[in-house]
Amino acid sequence: VALGRGDFQILGVNLATFLAPGLIAMAMMTNSFANSSFSVLVGKLQGTIVDYLMPPLSELELLLALVGAAVTRALLVGAAIFAVMLVWPDVHLGIAHFWAVAIFGVLAAAMLGFMGLLTSIWAEKFDHAAAITNFVILPLSLLSGTFYTIDRLNPAFASVMMANPFHYAISGFRYGFIGSADINIGSGIAILLAFNLLLGLACYLLLRSGWKLKP
Repeated sequence: VALGRGDFQILGVNLATFLAPGLIAMAMMTNSFANSSFSVLVGKLQGTIVDYLMPPLSELELLLALVGAAVTRALLVGAAIFAVMLVWPDVHLGIAHFWAVAIFGVLAAAMLGFMGLLTSIWAEKFDHAAAITNFVILPLSLLSGTFYTIDRLNPAFASVMMANPFHYAISGFRYGFIGSADINIGSGIAILLAFNLLLGLACYLLLRSGWKLKP
């Protein structure tokens, strides 16, 4: 019904064009999380975790490989969905700022890659990983501004949304396509970098300690 209202615009573009970058970013983020959240967990459950621990790789190299694989999957999914969006009715996607698309796309995918790896290390069965997906990742994704801008929210909810790193990832990614955003782009990059550094450090320390990985 909303898409049928051709006169309805957000940030200077029609609703379909506004939604498209957010949907691409959300798909990238959820796929990055899915990739890394099962990488180590499957090894633990199937008894093949030794394949990660035995090769002559440092903890940093292992971390970069696992998260790099998640980011690669996210970028491929994002490219595929972008191609579909190009021929979708009423979606008029250009790339206003390629650097923003690249920076926010990689930072968002890396952030979810780190979160997925933390989940994979902590989880002891698939239900644990599914619980994080359903009760943490999906709510944060849906409350990220994919379908609306922050100025349409009650001030209390807007404050909560400003604490959600997914909001900065999706708004910044959208800015790369349509040239408009409801966040400060510089602050968004700084916040995502900080989250990535903290999550990356946590992953590295857990891999180095061998918590729930080594007998």
